[in-house]
Amino acid sequence: MHLNDAGRLVQTVWDELPARCPGAYLDAFVVMPNHIHGIITVGAPLVGAQKGTDNGATTRVAPTVGSIVGAFKSITTNEYIRGVTTGFRPPFLGRLWQRNYYEHVIRSEESLNCIRDYIATNPFRWELDRENPARQGEDEFDRWLATFKSRPDKRKNP
Repeated sequence: MHLNDAGRLVQTVWDELPARCPGAYLDAFVVMPNHIHGIITVGAPLVGAQKGTDNGATTRVAPTVGSIVGAFKSITTNEYIRGVTTGFRPPFLGRLWQRNYYEHVIRSEESLNCIRDYIATNPFRWELDRENPARQGEDEFDRWLATFKSRPDKRKNP
């Protein structure tokens, strides 16, 4: 992926999250044309974590994943809107980010490594993404979904 201005904004805000949210540690991350993937650890770094801050404070409560993601969305949206009002960035309709986010608790180093690999290779799967306007081919989900389309609807034949 070659990031455009909006992608670089998202990457910069992500990289600055540990300074804004002490106790947050960042790991693998990628900006895609229509979404992002990232690993956040709260309270202690993951094995082999790449980035983070530790100000040594013992009385500060670690931020929650929700507060970190909320800050990330708010900061990127406000920065983007600032660019729209100055004529630097094109306007957008609706929301910049979806209302919620998907999370997954990583419980083992094996799982962590698989998810890191998924994030690192995600740009190579963009050509199969259903939201890619230039998409060619199909993926596992498409093949699974097709199995339901070829079955007769049992509700029609009681």
